[in-house]
Amino acid sequence: MNHIHWPAGFIPGFADNFASNEVIVAGLSAADIWPLLSHPHRWPGYYPNSANVTIAEGHGPELANGVRFYFETFGFPVQAQCNEFTAPGNGQPGRIAWHGWAGEGDTRLDVHHAWLIEDLSEGRVRILTQETQQGKPAEALATARPNPMINGHQDWLEGLVQAARSAVGA
Repeated sequence: MNHIHWPAGFIPGFADNFASNEVIVAGLSAADIWPLLSHPHRWPGYYPNSANVTIAEGHGPELANGVRFYFETFGFPVQAQCNEFTAPGNGQPGRIAWHGWAGEGDTRLDVHHAWLIEDLSEGRVRILTQETQQGKPAEALATARPNPMINGHQDWLEGLVQAARSAVGA
């Protein structure tokens, strides 16, 4: 299976916090998942922990490499820039990743949030989301129990799958 591409400074194990969530489901394809994930305005419809999405003027509704956007999640107002965007196809997985940031000084949080969507054999799709974080807020999130990042991202995955199943009538 494929893996996430990590930029310098955000490699798991060396970051202040790391979350990894994955689902593999039958009856859906990467093509079913992709439009729900690549269009951030759709996120609040299936993931209630995202809100107030805006994309930089002149861009969208789909993300693309270099495009800046804004959304709110986990109580943080996040400025973000997409730094990986490859639609699935020709046997290659779909990839979306962004660098997001919020706060200043001791409240500064920097994240690399990445998604990998790949078709598997027998009509299955794998959806992997991983996030590394740097900063004092990340240190606090890493020790919180239950882990809000793991739980929140699992909600995102489950909402994404449910929305895709509804869209294709599965």
